[in-house]
Amino acid sequence: MGSKLLRGTFILTLGTLISKVLGILYVIPFYAIIGGDEPALLYNFGYVPYQLFLSIATAGIPLAVAKYIAKYNAMEEYAVGRRLFKTGVYLMIFSGIVCFLAMYGLAPTLARMQQLEGGYSLADGIQVIRAVSFALLIIPVMSLLRGFFQGYNSMGPSAVSQVLEQVVRIMFLLAGTFIVMYVLDGNVVTAISIATFSAFVGAFASLLLLLWYFYKRKPGLDRMLLEDRGTVKISIPTLYKDIILSAIPFIIVGSATSLYQLIDQFTLGRVLEYIGITPELVNSYVAIINFDVQKLIMIPGTLAIAFSMALVPLVTGAYVRKEYAQVKRQLNDVFQILLFLTIPACFGIAMLARPLFTVFFSPSDNGTALLQLFAPIAILFSLFSVSAAVLQGIDEQRFTVLGLLLGLLAKSVLQMPLIMLFEAKGSIIATGIGYAVSCIFMLLIIKKYVRFSFKVILRRTVLFFGMTALMGLVVIALYIMMSNFVSTDRKIPALMITIVCGGVGAIFYGYMAFKLHLSDKLFGPRGTRLREKLRIR
Repeated sequence: MGSKLLRGTFILTLGTLISKVLGILYVIPFYAIIGGDEPALLYNFGYVPYQLFLSIATAGIPLAVAKYIAKYNAMEEYAVGRRLFKTGVYLMIFSGIVCFLAMYGLAPTLARMQQLEGGYSLADGIQVIRAVSFALLIIPVMSLLRGFFQGYNSMGPSAVSQVLEQVVRIMFLLAGTFIVMYVLDGNVVTAISIATFSAFVGAFASLLLLLWYFYKRKPGLDRMLLEDRGTVKISIPTLYKDIILSAIPFIIVGSATSLYQLIDQFTLGRVLEYIGITPELVNSYVAIINFDVQKLIMIPGTLAIAFSMALVPLVTGAYVRKEYAQVKRQLNDVFQILLFLTIPACFGIAMLARPLFTVFFSPSDNGTALLQLFAPIAILFSLFSVSAAVLQGIDEQRFTVLGLLLGLLAKSVLQMPLIMLFEAKGSIIATGIGYAVSCIFMLLIIKKYVRFSFKVILRRTVLFFGMTALMGLVVIALYIMMSNFVSTDRKIPALMITIVCGGVGAIFYGYMAFKLHLSDKLFGPRGTRLREKLRIR
């Protein structure tokens, strides 16, 4: 695997993984403070429209800027990349202010459009939506700075700023909700409003760190301008046009998860009530699918996000230089490593769904069943993210939009009949079919335009599934044995089962990879050196 891609992916994966793990772990004390599932519904009530407005506010411009900076740097036109960045800053400030005002002002309409469960009033929903809207003032500019560094293949600032943003957000969230609930003796709505406002506080801390990185590295970036070829002259209007046209696919693809969640938010509760499910069970299903499960399945999805962020500028640079063989090598490596890691991770989550759900939330038969069904869909989400990044890197981003729209159409058409057939599980099945449709379409487009063969990847995928099945036999046997002595319905014992079974499964899978010399083929000399250090022949 290319050293730049491997290093960049590792740095971004580490930063994103730490951020996501923190984003899951805080749920345990947060639930304890606010009192369980129903307040979490109100929290998610504000976050779903916020995610959509955030996608509109950033409009895919940070990744578009990263792509174009990489493109012009490959042409040694460094000044054009700098002008793109400056132009993007003004655009992000403007869009952030406009989207903040729109979300704040439209809060009553947004609250009425959604189905607010748990006995909360319309005014409660409006308050929560408005509290989270303030983050829109900061995050667009912050995201642009991350895109700027990624365009220079510098992933460190993005990774560190993600971790800082999450740490500050969680500290403010937990401290704020605790003070409201137990020191000031306030109500849940105020506590949830503080929790959603924490997005602004975390983003502000991240922005300050990124500005520090920028001014620290500015002398080196300025020296690159002295080596500028100066043969490309682009007007400001043309720059704006290029950024916006390139950003449209990024915004649409970046909104994929939010759009799928919105379909669930608008339809899941209503259809379940229509077929006679009790209001209490409806509330539980909606909270599990739109909040609980989403948190857990994003752990394997982290790798796909990191690959996507590292892949776009690298593929763009190689494609601009017409290094098509290099592009094919990068794609071959990325798809294989992605599947090598996500397949066992997703099925591992499915196998340990019961103790995982107990550790992070509370013992739940429904939560366990829904997580078991949803976990493998993270494989499709990972493929979707990386396939979209590839198409954007080779300037065929129009197909990413079409692929997503086909998936959303499949989800929308199948949502109601599948829920009527399988209750809440039907919504998850519809999501899986939607992502599968998108993935198949985009992979066929990649095959056509890059002239890329998936034969080796398909053979390796069969091998990865076989290795995962063997790992599963070991994990399930150990899980059954431990559950005879340790309860999966109590947090500490469930955590112990998760760590032991998950750890043994990971070691067994890793041993098989080393024994079959897959580590050598996937990770090159690094994998070989590690295998030899472990004395596995």
